Amino acid sequence: MKKLLLIALLLSCYLIQAQAFTGKDDKKLYIGGNLQDNANGVTIGLDYGLGENISVGFSSTYALNISNGITADFGDRFDLKGRFNANLGNILNLSDNFDVYPGLSLSLKNFGGHLGARYFFSSGFGLYGEVGTTFAKYSSKNLSPAEQIHNQFAANIGAVFSLN
Repeated sequence: MKKLLLIALLLSCYLIQAQAFTGKDDKKLYIGGNLQDNANGVTIGLDYGLGENISVGFSSTYALNISNGITADFGDRFDLKGRFNANLGNILNLSDNFDVYPGLSLSLKNFGGHLGARYFFSSGFGLYGEVGTTFAKYSSKNLSPAEQIHNQFAANIGAVFSLN
């Protein structure tokens, strides 16, 4: 009986082993909060593994809470980004549950970059945090306060789910 219990315990530990990034065909869905000057919102995205350390994907953010009397229409509140990530967890010899990923993004409003980290508690659920900034804006004029939404430093925090 003790041997059977030990084997079951070892197998269950093997089966619940979390992997932050598994490489080619890995799929991660994430949803969280977006924090930036004069606006807070929600973000949702999907990353897809192309290789051992490379993933591509998209994310979308919508600013819900606009402050300081700024009037913003849907076009100012919404942004959609294509993303490219370099998943460095295994290169840096981090735990299988943890991944760090710098990346670039091309959005409806700008070209930018981000740095994020994911930690998985189980094979399907984890938390992520990410910061991003703009490298080049599509408009060279002085932006109105509403146009500055999604054209500035921002932080995202939330849940990540493995779809494998």
